[in-house]
Amino acid sequence: MQDRKRNALIWLRNDLRIEDHYAFHNASKNCDRIIAYYTFEPKQFKETPWGFKKTGKFRVQFLIETLKQLKVDLAQKNISIIIESQNPDDGLLKWIEALEITDLYYQKEWTQEERVVNNTMKVKLSDQVTIHTFYDQFLFHPEDIPMEIETLPEVFTLFRKQCEKNSKVRPCFTAPSVFPRDNILDQDFKVPTLADLGFDIIIPHPNSAFTFKGGGKAGMDRVNKYFWETKKLSYYKQTRNGLIGKDYSSKLSAWLANGSLSARQIYWEVIQYEKEIKKNQSTYWIIFELIWRDYFKYISLKHGDKIFQLHGILNNKYKWDTDEYKFNSWINGTTAEAFVNANMIEIKKTGWMSNRGRQNVASFFSKDLLMDWRMGAAYFESMLVDYDVHSNYGNWMYVSGVGNDPRDRKFNIRVQAERYDQGGKFQRMWNQKSLFE
Repeated sequence: MQDRKRNALIWLRNDLRIEDHYAFHNASKNCDRIIAYYTFEPKQFKETPWGFKKTGKFRVQFLIETLKQLKVDLAQKNISIIIESQNPDDGLLKWIEALEITDLYYQKEWTQEERVVNNTMKVKLSDQVTIHTFYDQFLFHPEDIPMEIETLPEVFTLFRKQCEKNSKVRPCFTAPSVFPRDNILDQDFKVPTLADLGFDIIIPHPNSAFTFKGGGKAGMDRVNKYFWETKKLSYYKQTRNGLIGKDYSSKLSAWLANGSLSARQIYWEVIQYEKEIKKNQSTYWIIFELIWRDYFKYISLKHGDKIFQLHGILNNKYKWDTDEYKFNSWINGTTAEAFVNANMIEIKKTGWMSNRGRQNVASFFSKDLLMDWRMGAAYFESMLVDYDVHSNYGNWMYVSGVGNDPRDRKFNIRVQAERYDQGGKFQRMWNQKSLFE
């Protein structure tokens, strides 16, 4: 009797790449057939209680571009991707049965919504398929950090120093080999348009600092441009607090957020740059930021759903406001602070805001307006093209005094504006009457 063929279904979420991907690498070695699966979950596009969608149009457009590129990349390996719009537990069950799937691969997720789906899948499928789950979104793999999750330091510097001293970044996984032509499904699945998902078309804004397309190819093009062609990586630490233009920072966070680039890919590219071009504080600072990204992921692993709760991981009981007028004034850039307004108009019109801007508008929202910080975090979730659940809620807790800032700082908005927008060019750019009101 012949052994049963092993057919793998790879369920993709925020790991939309083919390079340095645990599942594609391992399934291609161990299974006879591979099919990828992605679903636009309806709950991600529902309207929040505050009148905006949970996932906004800028991130959706970047996601659409990413999936189009991934579909091309997979086709070159003779791997099909199923793309649909339904709850994953229904969709996966249907395709597992139809395709006689023996192995299901998916990246581990641990925040509330993803955890519910994961647990449902394990219960429903435990007798039908072999489930392979894996951590594939860190710089330092959880097995390689020099501490238990339960004893993770509550101060970033302690975490960073221990990891830098005792942890190594793993090498990247190689891409899967090319499969035979009969691995391709008969049915071709189209990537939906913005209109298909209920959004209006996006007209690019002439002042946007984020002018990039989604997908692993565009991500690596950005790495090549920022690192190797212009060598702006060598000056990142000096320019990272900028506000205007595409090159004051790497902008790699958007590709990291949906997993079309991995943290490991960027790390090893920096290491190669340091060997061939220059090693300095700027090259280190990119790695420093990747470690910050890891830290917030580990904080959410440690504290679970506390990162979504009003009192945060510190259980600090401030009196928070939920005034709708103040909230809308902040969203629409009509507060008393011109610097806050400029940043809020930028995100509303482009889906992007600088790191300096994000810190200021979040501090103003929670420390000056005394608004429930989770409302601001939810708006960022909707609007930001580079939204990442752990970094978003981790940073909002940090700035709002319920997270990992040991000093509980409050930004002086006027001083910040004078320091980082000398002459007011950024404020004038966004506070004037726009072409696209």
